[in-house]
Amino acid sequence: MKTYLLKGGIVGSLLIVVYIIIFTTASWKSGSSSPEADSSRHDVLERKLDRVERTLKKLAKLIEESDKKSSTKELVKSVGQEKQKIVIPKLYPDSILFEKWGDGLSEQEQKEAEALFHLYGYNVFLSNQLPLDRKLPETRDSRCWTKKYPKTLPNVSVVLIYVNEALSVIQRAIRSIINRTPNHLLKEIILVDDYSTYNDLGEGLENYIGEIHKEQPGLIKKVRHNRQMGLSQSRLTGCEHASGDVVAILDAHIEVAEGWAEPLLARIKADRTVVVSPVFDKVHFDDLHVERYIPASHGFDWALWCMYESFGKEWYKMDDESRPGKSPSVMGIFAADRVFLGEIGGLDGGMTVYGGENVELGIRVWLCGGSVEVVPCSRVAHVERAYKPYAPDLDSAMRRNALRAAEIWMDDYKKNVIIAWNLPLKNHGIDIGDVSERKELNEKMKCKPFQWYRDNVYPSLEKWDNILGYGMLQNNLLKKYCVDQGAVPGNIPILYECNFMQPQLCYYNTESEIIIGGLKSHKYNNNRCLVDPGSGSYPTLQDCQVAKQNQLHMHWDFKQGEAIRNKATQRCLEVAQGENLFYALIIQQCSGQSWRIQHLFTSF
Repeated sequence: MKTYLLKGGIVGSLLIVVYIIIFTTASWKSGSSSPEADSSRHDVLERKLDRVERTLKKLAKLIEESDKKSSTKELVKSVGQEKQKIVIPKLYPDSILFEKWGDGLSEQEQKEAEALFHLYGYNVFLSNQLPLDRKLPETRDSRCWTKKYPKTLPNVSVVLIYVNEALSVIQRAIRSIINRTPNHLLKEIILVDDYSTYNDLGEGLENYIGEIHKEQPGLIKKVRHNRQMGLSQSRLTGCEHASGDVVAILDAHIEVAEGWAEPLLARIKADRTVVVSPVFDKVHFDDLHVERYIPASHGFDWALWCMYESFGKEWYKMDDESRPGKSPSVMGIFAADRVFLGEIGGLDGGMTVYGGENVELGIRVWLCGGSVEVVPCSRVAHVERAYKPYAPDLDSAMRRNALRAAEIWMDDYKKNVIIAWNLPLKNHGIDIGDVSERKELNEKMKCKPFQWYRDNVYPSLEKWDNILGYGMLQNNLLKKYCVDQGAVPGNIPILYECNFMQPQLCYYNTESEIIIGGLKSHKYNNNRCLVDPGSGSYPTLQDCQVAKQNQLHMHWDFKQGEAIRNKATQRCLEVAQGENLFYALIIQQCSGQSWRIQHLFTSF
């Protein structure tokens, strides 16, 4: 406003000056016309005009400076407004969704994004803004680009499993499969809805399917459960409705990459008994960017939780990342010859909810005449949820399925699964369903014993054949407290109220070692053993292999219900009350305290 007044004042002054000039000139012309008067007036007028010219120059300079100041102020004001627009405080500073993402969102957008994140476990707000056919980064080894595959390959039925998945995520999965699978190879897409309750998966998804069927009639089949049955049964439903030569089981929160299908189908064409899996690249839950994962096999521990592992030495000797690698099991996303899968019993209908069914399938394939491979030239981008909102606790279902698989396929090694879940060897009380039909299948197929599998497929699994006792370790004086591994990192075991969690799992073996904090399932991992340092009052935990090499005092005499005495120092593991009135584990001269371990493998 001030700038405007300034300019107005200057313009007004100019108008006055011009008026004076005109008035003066007019007066001069209308006055006396004598030569002397004319000369005098002419001199006066010239001086006045000179002053007017100087005044006009000053006024022009003032106008120029005024415009510069005005422009600068407007620029500063504009930048300030831009900064004010961008810098918006985050409403959820403790939410993991906004740790690396979300700058510049309005408060309303933040609220919407956080609410959707709680519903789905990944960034649906962002997913809804991304194109359904977004381009994925190239993550294959360059040697994959030049591979030639047979002109005739088996066709594939792709099964997508979901429950309360975001509509845009399902749409993107479907679109990626259609765009990146050759038409003559894609027999059908089967959507298995495990009783979703979110509204947009009704009409919204049906409309999308309708649009696709205008161009490719009948391509998509949709099956809906009338109650929630879990991932295991949903996969079984998908297989039952598939009609293609090959069935590929995928999650719905995926995007297949270019050239994903041909490498899998080519391996199955070469050997119909091989079950194959792509490499999963990670889609981050917050900003949905794709991170390349290196090829790896799919292993498991004795609780049958699946995990990534390195391939065998023979794969690395080939020095060719485009080559398939043998795998002990599958992670849940796989492709198989549909007829062969039926011949070996399909998917186990006795598995429930989630967990263990994939490991069971991998073991069964190997034992009953097939093999499992990971094919690095096939890539699938998979959304890693921050958490599973539909199933926050999978332990009970996983435990049941693991015990079922062990009972059918693992022979004497089933004890290792029981120990891993810290259950009694006899009468564990877990209902694993009827296994008679699956055991008959085992005999009918003349499947190999599990010992063959461990020796030839998964030799890195520990045998666990030296365990005498396992579980919680308690002193007779404080039965509510258990030995606990204590803080990690750290190596001081403690007493803590019994909670039956892994940090309190202890093992006593035939080598007289006491292992605390869980027993490792693989030879490439080391356990931690209880050690008497030889001086001081407190025991320590040391890597068992390091303790053995350094000849530390790691061997203990222990019988159920009696003292725990170090063989070298003759000092005992006991409990005592400290200055802060808390009880602690100590090493001291034996005072007659006794210990009991939760489960006995054999009497000792």
